[in-house]
Amino acid sequence: MLYAFFICFTAGIGAGLGTGFAGMSAAAVIAPMLITFLKVPAYEAVGIALASDVLASAVSAYTYHKNKNLDVRNGIIMMISVLIFTLIGSYMASLVPNTTMGSFSTCMTLFLGIKFIVKPIMTTKESMQKIDANTRIRQSIICGVIIGFICGFVGAGGGMMMLLILTSVLGYELKTAVGTSVFIMTFTAFTGAISHFAIGGMPNVWYLVFCVLSTLLWARIAAKFANKASAITLNRATGVVLTILGGAILVFNYFT
Repeated sequence: MLYAFFICFTAGIGAGLGTGFAGMSAAAVIAPMLITFLKVPAYEAVGIALASDVLASAVSAYTYHKNKNLDVRNGIIMMISVLIFTLIGSYMASLVPNTTMGSFSTCMTLFLGIKFIVKPIMTTKESMQKIDANTRIRQSIICGVIIGFICGFVGAGGGMMMLLILTSVLGYELKTAVGTSVFIMTFTAFTGAISHFAIGGMPNVWYLVFCVLSTLLWARIAAKFANKASAITLNRATGVVLTILGGAILVFNYFT
């Protein structure tokens, strides 16, 4: 049990920091660690990771919202598009031959980490507000469609896809992008967790409790730090966290 607690707590550290700093899905960290070190079935591991993501994303979203770093209106619009087209993408994926796409999320995590270190996002809120509201709504719908379909078809990378598109395509300032991303992830993770538990049954309760509490703790710490940090510090901290997590997960996947 002590070993299980250590693995879950360590997984929660990585997942919580990734969520609080970058709006990253906990599934990208927790699932591979549970599968590798505790031999948890993949479907059960993903369910635990999604459940861990719900509270961690919710408390992170609240922290970002309290610091006025959350675009609620466009976040809701994008969330609806993401949820609908995730279902469509999942259905389409069931019609094609099974392919191994597990490295998609990991590679994106590593790529974004390096990107934030080498080329920080220095967009300001003032420049964000120059974009017409109707244009922003249309962009949110289209990007939600793209993110949802890719995530449903590939089965991974939701948080990273949102962060990449919010910063690089929609021109969001980094803190607002992360805040909006974790806001959306709260609802997508909740939907995913409920469906996993409904289909696969309840997972190991101790693993679930350990992962949820650890992820929640570290997401809260990361979100509080992120909202008080300068833009350049946040970019570097986010980049370092994502690079380490991406590299570690690659090691777990290919050398264990």
